[in-house]
Amino acid sequence: MVAAGAVAVAPGGAQAAAGMAAPAAGVATRVDVDVRAGLAAVGDVALGVNHAIWDSQLGTPEVADLLNDAGVRMVRYPGGSYADIYHWRDHTAPGGYVAPGTDFDTFMAGARRTGAEPMIIANYGTGTAQEAADWVRYANVEKGYGATYWTIGNENYGNGHYGSAWEADNHADKSPKEYAAHVVAYAQAMKAVDPSIKVGAVLTMPGNWPDGIVGSGDQGSWNQEVLTRAGAAIDFVDVHWYPGGSTPAEALTKTAHIQDAVSLLRDQISRYVGERADRIQISMTETNVDVGRNTQPGALFLADVYSGLLAQGVFTVHWWNVHNGLGTVSTVAGRTDYGDYGLLSSGNCTADNSVCQPPLNTPFAPYHALSLMGDFAKPGDRFVGTGSDNALVSTHAVRRANGDLAVLLINKDPDAEHTVALNYHGFAPASAAPAVTTFTNGADGVATGTGSTATAQTLPPYAIKLVTLHPATTGAVAPKAPAQPTATATDRTATISWPATAASVKYEVYRQNGGISELLGETTGTSLTVRNLDPGRRYTLNVLARDTAGRLSAASPPVTFTTGTPANASCTVSFRDTNDWGNGFVGSVDITNNGVNAVNGWTLAFTWPTTWQSVSSGWNATWTQESRTVRVTSDAGLAPGASTNAGFVGSYSGPNVLPTVFTLNGTVCTSA
Repeated sequence: MVAAGAVAVAPGGAQAAAGMAAPAAGVATRVDVDVRAGLAAVGDVALGVNHAIWDSQLGTPEVADLLNDAGVRMVRYPGGSYADIYHWRDHTAPGGYVAPGTDFDTFMAGARRTGAEPMIIANYGTGTAQEAADWVRYANVEKGYGATYWTIGNENYGNGHYGSAWEADNHADKSPKEYAAHVVAYAQAMKAVDPSIKVGAVLTMPGNWPDGIVGSGDQGSWNQEVLTRAGAAIDFVDVHWYPGGSTPAEALTKTAHIQDAVSLLRDQISRYVGERADRIQISMTETNVDVGRNTQPGALFLADVYSGLLAQGVFTVHWWNVHNGLGTVSTVAGRTDYGDYGLLSSGNCTADNSVCQPPLNTPFAPYHALSLMGDFAKPGDRFVGTGSDNALVSTHAVRRANGDLAVLLINKDPDAEHTVALNYHGFAPASAAPAVTTFTNGADGVATGTGSTATAQTLPPYAIKLVTLHPATTGAVAPKAPAQPTATATDRTATISWPATAASVKYEVYRQNGGISELLGETTGTSLTVRNLDPGRRYTLNVLARDTAGRLSAASPPVTFTTGTPANASCTVSFRDTNDWGNGFVGSVDITNNGVNAVNGWTLAFTWPTTWQSVSSGWNATWTQESRTVRVTSDAGLAPGASTNAGFVGSYSGPNVLPTVFTLNGTVCTSA
């Protein structure tokens, strides 16, 4: 048993890599589920979709009931880029088509029938703060709709400021500075009418254009400018994510970007907003795939991306959209894919009538995945840690308030079934066969029943399976879960603190680690210092309480922190992204010798945080990369107190998480 109060952590032990190879044929996929690794709780508006004013089915009873059946609890209006040309009072969108019977009151009637909260987009592109305030007055004062969530515009970085222009914007100044100024004005005007509303600003998802790009005349990127100037006026940020992928297999790997992207976004909010930044939430109000939108790849992506984002604390996730219409027709996974972004069929045909969609409102495969998500992630559940040793099998899990455990298994292999061996940590399942819900390729809906065992499941090709288990013992009252911990870290240590829950309990601190948490230590106090941490590493920890009878509480909310670098090392390194174009950048590295002796020839080394980053070319030194490790070598000397610079061109195809730890001739440097 590790002594209470201070513990040592062995280096290494990072979470299982998303790109891990599949097990050999005949070998079961190992899946670990750890209820001690608490992630985000599922909120009341977690599952969302988009409505659009050009959709004649918006608000109809049939559609509202289908969305209700799928567990949808938030609906967005008036529809993507149309929001920046839409005027709610006369229900017009100059330059666009508005279907009959899609006005705001009809939308709200449909939302209420669905049992969903609205997410309303105020017109930034061609509207005014007064128009938005009048909408709040009409909705919440005159009609009593109680509409809480309002965003200012949609994808406003697409107004031409960075070169691409698809979003309407009548402002002469199309910079993020101007957008931020209007966000403040809109928020003030709208909250003057109803102080209870929450106002959101449009940001870009890290790793997606134009993330990282600094426009002409700007002091920083879109996110930096908006957060710095408008952060104090907003309650949440709104991002979209279309990660792309030229094949279904490639598209289905993109969910591996989620944790880093959300972490980067939270870092930006913290850095640029400053005081009380932790009050700002994140919404993801549009996502979809480029291939297999109506077939099983779209369904697999939906289940994986909703689960991944919600587990990381995104408070609502919305599919684009309910109806969209026929696109490019192809065959994907043996099924006709209509290239339609919609969850439900629009019932239309190609111009020559050679191909027609199924009848109007027929659910496509992603709808069934959304319905399965409604059974999986319910308000009040808490996501818990999982891990898979097979890149083709994704897994997520939630712990319910009644002690049940629900495990979602996603087989991304289009050709082969996979046997899964389930291993539980901090949870003992009942011996009875678990409840199982499955959605398979080409099925008309989900199939429910019981099947296999708590520890072994077989996943058909391209299938989603939800396994719900009761605990082996019930009725025992476990201690209350500790409240939100805090962490204070240096380069090698961190002190974790939390509020006391009850007398006569001890607390156990666990580090999340790929589905099998690592016990760092235990104490009867309310803080623990852990040592021997790796510099520059992100750690996520939970605190649990155990009573004298041995009963273990649920996990606390997670606390995530990143260790620093030594404060007074013999070298200092400053790493900067000096010019970014969305999938590549120019990097600059300054190296300073802080020691008393000259360095005669040097090797600088660092490791990229992700697998999708690389060095393309470099100068002022010799640059090489092996796997994720980069080495920069030079025969030049470096006198005490002297500095030198080397540069490179880097590329990335996901969130560009910059390295923070560098060694010079094997010594960890101070990062500036």
